[in-house]
Amino acid sequence: MNSRALDDESERTPEPSAHPSSQMTTAAKIALAVLLTGELMNILDDSVVLTALPTLQRSLGAGPAALQWLTAGYALTFALGLITGGRLGDLYGRRKVFLLGTVGFTLASLLCGLAADPGMLIAARVLQGGAAAVMIPQVLATFHVTFDGANRSRAFGLFGAVLAMANVLGPVLGGVLTEADLFGLSWRPIFLINVPVGLAVILLGRTFITESTAAKADRLDLAGVLLSALAMVLIVFPLTEGQAHGWPLWSFAMFGGGLLVLGVFLRHQQRHRDDAPLVALSLFKGKQFSGGLSAQLMVGLLCGLFFLTWTLYLQRGLGMSPLLAAMAFVLLSVGELAGAMTATKTAGRFARRLPQTGALIALASMTAYGLQISGGRSDLTLLAMAAPVLLLGFGLGLIGGPIADLTLAKVPHENAGSASGLFNTALQLGAAFGVALTGLVFFSATGGSLDGAANREAFTGVLWWAGGVFAVMWGLMFFLPKHAGSEVE
Repeated sequence: MNSRALDDESERTPEPSAHPSSQMTTAAKIALAVLLTGELMNILDDSVVLTALPTLQRSLGAGPAALQWLTAGYALTFALGLITGGRLGDLYGRRKVFLLGTVGFTLASLLCGLAADPGMLIAARVLQGGAAAVMIPQVLATFHVTFDGANRSRAFGLFGAVLAMANVLGPVLGGVLTEADLFGLSWRPIFLINVPVGLAVILLGRTFITESTAAKADRLDLAGVLLSALAMVLIVFPLTEGQAHGWPLWSFAMFGGGLLVLGVFLRHQQRHRDDAPLVALSLFKGKQFSGGLSAQLMVGLLCGLFFLTWTLYLQRGLGMSPLLAAMAFVLLSVGELAGAMTATKTAGRFARRLPQTGALIALASMTAYGLQISGGRSDLTLLAMAAPVLLLGFGLGLIGGPIADLTLAKVPHENAGSASGLFNTALQLGAAFGVALTGLVFFSATGGSLDGAANREAFTGVLWWAGGVFAVMWGLMFFLPKHAGSEVE
C-alpha cells in the first residue's frame, strides 16, 4: 500500500501499473477489510429488512404505507446525501468522515432494534440512510488515494465481490435471523447485529485506515448541499413512488421540478467553480469519468428493473416457493462472485476489455434466458435455468469492480470524495429509473394480475429491455481506457 503525503493530494492519480506491484502489508489488508465491511453493512441494511417485513408488520402493527417507508426512507436519505458525504471526506478527512458515518450508522441500527412503534423505526431507518451516505463515499475515495497498481485493481475487484455477496446475503440473513428468533427478539437482530460489527469497524478503522484529505479544499458549499439534496428528493421520490400511486400528476410535477432544481444546482456549481464547489464540474471534461458514470447509471437501471420482476416471475410465473426463489438468487450470486474474483485476479491488466466482456456475456446469457422462457412454460425448473443464470451472474461480476476502478482512475485526489459520491449517486439514480421502468414494462403488462401466464409474458418483455441496457452499457464502456494506465483510445 502506498500512502501519499497530503501536499501531493492535488495531483492526479498516478497511472496504474499493468504489472503486479508489491504485496499489501498486513495493515493495508486490515484497512481494506474494514472499508469493505462498511460497504457490506450498507448493502445488507438496504435489503435485510425485505424478508422480515411480514413478521415486523405483525409485531408493530405497521400498515402498508409504513412498510413501504421502511425501505424507501432508507434509500431516499442515502441517495440525497451521497454527493455531500463525498465532499465532506475531501474537506475534513476521509478516515474521519468514514468513522463518523459508521458511528451514526451503528447508533441508528441500535435505535432500529429498540423501536417500539412503526414511527420510531421509520425515523431510525431515515437516520441509517443518512449515516450511510456519509460513510460509503469514503470507501472508493480511500481506495483511489491509497492504493496503486495491482493492489488498487485488487481492492476494486474485492469491492465488486462484496457487492456480489451482499446482494443475496441481505434477504437470506434477514430471513434466517428473523426465523431464529434469537433471545425472543423476533426481527430485531437484523438491525442489532450491526452494533458489534460497527464497533469493530470503528476501532480497527482508527488504527489501520490512513487519513487523507484534499489540500486545496477549505469549506463546504452549503447552498450546493441544499440544492443537490432538494434535486435528488424531487427526482428520486416520484420515480420510486409514482408506480404505487398510479403515476398521478404530482409525480410528474415533482420530477419536472427536480430537473429544474438540478439545472439551478449545476449553474451554481459553475459560478463557484473556483470557490470550493460541492461538485467539481471539471470532472466531466474527461471522457473516462463521464463514460464510466453513465455506465454505472445503466448498472443501477438494470438492478432496479430486473431483480424485482425476476422475483415476481419466479414466484408468480413459475409457482416457486419463496425459499426456492431465494435459491435462484443464490445461483446468480455464485456466478457473480466467480466473475468478481476473476476480475480481482486480473489486477487491471485488461482495462475496459474486461467489463465489456462481462457485458457481452451477460447480454448473451440474458438472450438465452429470454429464448428459454419465451414459450411461456410454467414448468421451468431451477436446474434448467442454471446455465444462463450462472453466466448472467458471471458477466455482472466482471463489471462492478472494474467500472469503479477505471471511472475514478484519473480523478485528482482533491476531488476523490466528490467523484465517489457522484459514482454512488449514479447507481441510486439508475435504480430509481429502473423502478419507474418496471411499472411501464412489467406491471402495465400484467395489469396487477397474479396470473402465471401474464407474469411470464411480462417478464419476457423485461428481459429484452434488460438486454438493451447491457448493449448500451457495453457501448458506453468505449469511453474507458483500452489499456491499463492509458487514456481513452
